[in-house]
Amino acid sequence: MQEKLRLMIEEQINKELWSAYLYYGVAEYYQSKGLDGFHKYFEHQALEEVEHAEKFCEFLHDRGLEFELKPLEPLKEKFKDFREPLVFQVEHERLVTSLIEALFNEAQAENDLLTKKFLSWYLDEQLEEEARSEKLLNDYDLYAKDGAGLYILNKNLGKQE
Repeated sequence: MQEKLRLMIEEQINKELWSAYLYYGVAEYYQSKGLDGFHKYFEHQALEEVEHAEKFCEFLHDRGLEFELKPLEPLKEKFKDFREPLVFQVEHERLVTSLIEALFNEAQAENDLLTKKFLSWYLDEQLEEEARSEKLLNDYDLYAKDGAGLYILNKNLGKQE
């Protein structure tokens, strides 16, 4: 693996951990508003992001490469309503997809078949993540305009694994 790609993967590890940090922040926002189902959903999303970072770490270790974890920036997001974090999630997942695509394109340019194979899982995962976040936003827009719809959506999110 060439140094440019290794550095990009090192940066992606930090981006995945940053994503977890962001989603924990969103989870805590919803918890503070009494929406425990939304809290559970975003807490689960945060844990998935940590798992994604761990997979990247393991991949670099398996290739005999070292990396450095960088400090995370403080959260800046302040939400004015329950919908904003859902829009934020859709936008953030699209950003992560673009980062994974850039990694894949660099692996392709370097003709690094092992990294391309590894990253193909992330491309599939991002397709699911984008679809899931867009569905949640659509469900919110369709059903959560009144208290009863928000209550049901919150309860349903709390039941998800």
